[in-house]
Amino acid sequence: MKKRRPVRRKKIAPLLNNLEKALSIDLEVDGAFLEMAEYGPWTMVLVDKIAKAIEVENDDNVRFVFLTLRGFLEHDDAAKWVEVDHGAIPFLMKGADCMVAGVHGADASIGVGDLVWIRDMTHKRPLAIGWATMNAEDLVSMTKGKGIKTLHWVGDELWDMEL
Repeated sequence: MKKRRPVRRKKIAPLLNNLEKALSIDLEVDGAFLEMAEYGPWTMVLVDKIAKAIEVENDDNVRFVFLTLRGFLEHDDAAKWVEVDHGAIPFLMKGADCMVAGVHGADASIGVGDLVWIRDMTHKRPLAIGWATMNAEDLVSMTKGKGIKTLHWVGDELWDMEL
């Protein structure tokens, strides 16, 4: 992790507001110790020394802010979710892209190119985040093809990062 520095809430308020609006959540960071840091290609937002959000670029160089999996542990009611069956979990834990055959449900607001988070259908626990390659209806109804290009998963370097 490089360039780790404390930041004021008002300095990153627009970034956090966009994230809250996109996921229909309240981050509740008032009074928290906020930091920003560079980690590989990502800019991270640390809340009380835990990486809660990352800023990533899509293929068109458009920047997006999204929660990390640790962030989704606290906000399991967030929008932009995709649910998978237990057969998909071992593959996702190794960083594989999510195939539509394992998808059983999806937030209706998902469109092509959206950042989404993947959760297991039984416990609703976050497993991975990635870029949707199709809309919510197709993710659920199709039986073949790649549904989500995985970006961050449980067990990767960002998940295992010691702060």
